[in-house]
Amino acid sequence: MSVTELDTVKAEAATEPRRVNKRELWSARGLLLPAVIFLILLTQVPFVVTIVYSSLKWNLLYPNDRGFTGFDNYKSALTSGDLWPSIVATVLITAFSVILSVVIGMLFAILLDREFRGRAIARTLMITPFLVMPAAASLIWKYSMFDTNIGILNWLSRALHLPVVSWSTEHPMLSVVIVLTWQFTPFMMLILLAGLQGQDKGILEAAQVDGAGTWRTFTWITLPHLRMYIEIGVLLGSVIILQVFDPIAILTKGTGGTKTLAYLLYERAFIGLDVGQAAAYGVVTVILTIIVATVALRTLFKVFMAGGSR
Repeated sequence: MSVTELDTVKAEAATEPRRVNKRELWSARGLLLPAVIFLILLTQVPFVVTIVYSSLKWNLLYPNDRGFTGFDNYKSALTSGDLWPSIVATVLITAFSVILSVVIGMLFAILLDREFRGRAIARTLMITPFLVMPAAASLIWKYSMFDTNIGILNWLSRALHLPVVSWSTEHPMLSVVIVLTWQFTPFMMLILLAGLQGQDKGILEAAQVDGAGTWRTFTWITLPHLRMYIEIGVLLGSVIILQVFDPIAILTKGTGGTKTLAYLLYERAFIGLDVGQAAAYGVVTVILTIIVATVALRTLFKVFMAGGSR
């Protein structure tokens, strides 16, 4: 066999596994194809329809006055003066709710990571607020906690001879943040508790033997270990809370600086009945959310980039 023929055989032997691997790869992708098609039909097609609606002049109060307007709805959305206050309200409510949920969830996770009688029951009871429907949770807090006549908070105020507070009107943003914190603290607690249970107990015992106190052990060993879990919890919690609508609609009706992007869309679509402008607000909201998520993933949540580069 000549040198040329030998090189050809070696080249074919080297490229054959690549062909097999590529064939297997496309077979695996073929299995996922129905799910991808369903996902596209469920998410991307409505978004394309929303983009089309955003270019139309379409108010349900004037059904005959309908036509193509181009980017006029976007100009109106950006210059109306309602978009930027809604962005600020969304950011503030999301930031305060996520930070408080992480801090309080961390405390409960540390407590529930210890051995004590009835720990399983305590964990189950701590999860229940996250399982409550957002609308039901908002109604519970509105009437059972915040109400000026029968609310528990004002009952305690009267018992302590303190002034009665109308929470939803006097402190609207605080009321919304309290409800969201109450509901999402169990979510953060579950993520952080999983991180605590995955921690190497031998390292903690070695720290105790070396004389490290509880605070030093937590700040130098436990907290760095939980960084990945905290970042995941913050990311998921932020994405979920950005879409929250029920507490604002039930507690404040968007007053007192609580008109978030979700409530602004509802107001334009179902109160103003302006389909075109509501669609433009929706597209702008999606673009801003993508920008914020991209910046957050590339700057704050470097754990995902590190995991992908391995």
